Amino acid sequence: MDKDGYISFSEFQAFEGLLCVPDALYKTAFQLFDTNGNGLVAFDEFAEVMRKTALHKKLPFNMESTFVRLYFGKDKKRLVTYPEFSQFLHDFHEEYGVEAFKKCDKEGTGFITAGDFRNIMMSVKSHLLTKDLKSKVITASGFPQGERKISFPYYMAFNSLLNNMELIKRVYLNATNRTGHRTQEVTKEEFLHSAQMMSQITPLEVDILFNLCDILHHTNGRIVYNDLNSITPEQYFKQVTRRVAEIKAVSEEVNMCRKPYRFVNCMELMSPEERGVLIQILESTYRFTLGSVAGAVGASAVYPIDLVKTRMQNQRTGSFIGEVAYRNSWDCFKKVIRHEGVFGLYRGLVPQLIGVAPEKAIKLTVNDLVRDKFMDKKGNLSLYAEIIAGACAGGSQVVFTNPLEIVKIRLQVAGEIAGGTKVKAWSVVKDLGLFGLYKGAKACLLRDVPFSAIYFPAYAHVKAKFADENGYNHPLTLLAAGAIAGIPAASLVTPADVIKTRLQVVARSGQTTYNGVIDATRKIYAEEGARAFWKGAIARVFRSSPQFGVTLVTYEILQRLFYVDFGGSRPTGSELHVATPIEESIKKPHHIGGYQVALPVLTGLETKFGISLPRFSYPKPAQQ
Repeated sequence: MDKDGYISFSEFQAFEGLLCVPDALYKTAFQLFDTNGNGLVAFDEFAEVMRKTALHKKLPFNMESTFVRLYFGKDKKRLVTYPEFSQFLHDFHEEYGVEAFKKCDKEGTGFITAGDFRNIMMSVKSHLLTKDLKSKVITASGFPQGERKISFPYYMAFNSLLNNMELIKRVYLNATNRTGHRTQEVTKEEFLHSAQMMSQITPLEVDILFNLCDILHHTNGRIVYNDLNSITPEQYFKQVTRRVAEIKAVSEEVNMCRKPYRFVNCMELMSPEERGVLIQILESTYRFTLGSVAGAVGASAVYPIDLVKTRMQNQRTGSFIGEVAYRNSWDCFKKVIRHEGVFGLYRGLVPQLIGVAPEKAIKLTVNDLVRDKFMDKKGNLSLYAEIIAGACAGGSQVVFTNPLEIVKIRLQVAGEIAGGTKVKAWSVVKDLGLFGLYKGAKACLLRDVPFSAIYFPAYAHVKAKFADENGYNHPLTLLAAGAIAGIPAASLVTPADVIKTRLQVVARSGQTTYNGVIDATRKIYAEEGARAFWKGAIARVFRSSPQFGVTLVTYEILQRLFYVDFGGSRPTGSELHVATPIEESIKKPHHIGGYQVALPVLTGLETKFGISLPRFSYPKPAQQ
């Protein structure tokens, strides 16, 4: 690249290409110091750029130090290549910290005052400090624990800990490997045992870690994953979550802890009460809308399986001298196609879609709403709260589910009568009337409440288990988590589903009729035995498991693509986060395209290397 002060189109293209390479951060830093563009960095070039940084102006670095001479030669004439410079840049900031300690320790005692320690951390190492660390620890009087002097080993361990927080997180996850849950408390002894395999972490660093967590969150010797997030420095991460739309429904003043490309550093989420009633209503409307779309997609994907399940459950032995229409689910599937055509598998789909949208929407919305109410300010949620949230979601959906189910079931079984008149959804609704639409509602509650109480906690835990090291869930892991969670939930409530189906289907001549849940339970057991309660269990699992997998993955992907920030909680693992330490950085309307990729790289120079250069600003127009 020419260093003439102007940017040609070809140079602009080359820079955009540079941002896409795996080592974009180091190459960008190298080109910053390679001022003459010859592919090598001389000492004079390095010194010229460093003298312009904010850090050098606060605390000048000794350019005659042994460290500099080892890289640039005794006479400082050696030219450094890109691979060598990348290592130099990596080591330079650590050396800067040591130099700062030496300057404060004028008498060579190996100790500095707490005030000097504070000054060094706020100047040389400020990029390692989160907002919580700055406000509650570093700037707090008497840190640490009232000591007047900070030893060199403590100083080095403190900085090493902050540099290795991603490794610390791995140690925590290894300590909780048996459960894989990020809310499990870990003691210092358990953490040290897990850290034995990683020699980079010393007992002194672990002591400091637990001391910091206790100062910030009053952990009393037990930490969880979110405690680590609150002291983890914002890390350079180039990959950006792509969105179709991004809207902020709350102002920066209300939503102070959120940044355009944030790492989950701010755990103090706004509670629903702090956000106001209007914002909560808008958030619920947003979730309801996306839940409607997700529910329709999920229902359409598995409707043929649902039809087979319904016909298997309605099939009765003993009514017509033991005759049965279908031997098993596969036989039912084949006979439907043979006698009614492929579209026979979708009989009753239209009313299903009309009803399933609000049904799934209210279930997902209520579950999220109740979870938000029980969630503490660290983002933790107990198991009993997850179960209660799921049960509330299951209970709320019956308002939509029961009318939907009874119409759908009567349409699905109508095709069993050869040559019978075609039954339409509206005629079923008119025949039933308002109260008739809620026939079997008790059985519906008996099925839906335990189903959701099992499903949503299971989904949350399986999803957390499938998340990667950064807590991110790929869409395929969401699909797998939704499908796996549906297996126990769907199978265990099959008896209630069988009872509900029998109550809602119109009994034909010669078939047993039922008067309520208890009567149906007694008669089914007496006439068909205990096995009748598990009819269609396999078809139900094969229907519910993939349906909820598709529904949940659609719901979460829609929230990623059509992002609206209401200042509340987000689905865990929903974003690939990119950190930026620019103070309360606000994207401008013209910051689009390449800027979204360039921002993490440019700010990575500060977060990783501490190279803070003067900010460019537009000249203000003169006032007339």
